[in-house]
Amino acid sequence: MKPTIVIITGLAGSGKTVALRALEDGGFYCVDNLPVTLMAPFVSAISSNKYRQKVVVGVDIREREFLPALDPILHHLRNACHLEVIFLEAEKDVLIRRFKETRRPHPLAAKDVGLEKALEMEAAMLLPLRKEATRIIDTSSFTPHQLRQLFVSLCRAPSEQAAMSLTLISFGFKFGMPQNVDMLFDVRFLPNPYFVPELREMKGTDRAVRDFVLTNSVTGEFIEKTAGLLNFLIPRFIAEGKAYLTVGFGCTGGRHRSPAIVETMAGLLRDNHVEITVVHRDLQ
Repeated sequence: MKPTIVIITGLAGSGKTVALRALEDGGFYCVDNLPVTLMAPFVSAISSNKYRQKVVVGVDIREREFLPALDPILHHLRNACHLEVIFLEAEKDVLIRRFKETRRPHPLAAKDVGLEKALEMEAAMLLPLRKEATRIIDTSSFTPHQLRQLFVSLCRAPSEQAAMSLTLISFGFKFGMPQNVDMLFDVRFLPNPYFVPELREMKGTDRAVRDFVLTNSVTGEFIEKTAGLLNFLIPRFIAEGKAYLTVGFGCTGGRHRSPAIVETMAGLLRDNHVEITVVHRDLQ
């Protein structure tokens, strides 16, 4: 059986360490900063080890002298294993804030190279690797906890009973749209519990809020049509060989309507041989 290899790469400060720790806790064998020239013999070594069939390798700008040799290595890995390359990035101002908060130096920073210049250089140097990515994730709007949840769902291989890993994300548009979704639905047209005083401080996962949202006739029609669409599409995505699907539902603040809709959708989509993960990005 071919091993599963996930390469986690991307811009410094975009969450690679969080991703590696989450996947290691999820049963993956993780190796960080492995020189790319050693990947082929490394894969050969683990292929014969039944206990090392799920492997994550972290690659970043520290390997810059080896990056030009990456193309033939990736071609070899695609033939030798199930390979996924995930590239993490974030907006420049977010990366700058993260570096200032952690007080860690950027790998390319020097006396004559400031942080902004280092980020620009890094993005240019990693562009060829970004083009090889099977999934690009913008982590700008994610907390470390939310990013951890997302990686556990994205990189967890579907179980023997499940043909696809489905992630349902609720979020608030005022905090920005998630960049990693395959499909997105705007539910801001639904009645808003925020304007009901006794519901304002509650969450969309609370029974009273869910009842308020779901008992509206427009909500019922939306859920019926949307669940019907997803139930139609999911088996066809599976037949195409798609192993991961991420669907986002957004309202204004991500606290009431979208969490209620996501919780309801999760219950309506479980008969598709999918493994469902629910992420409430902005529910505090």
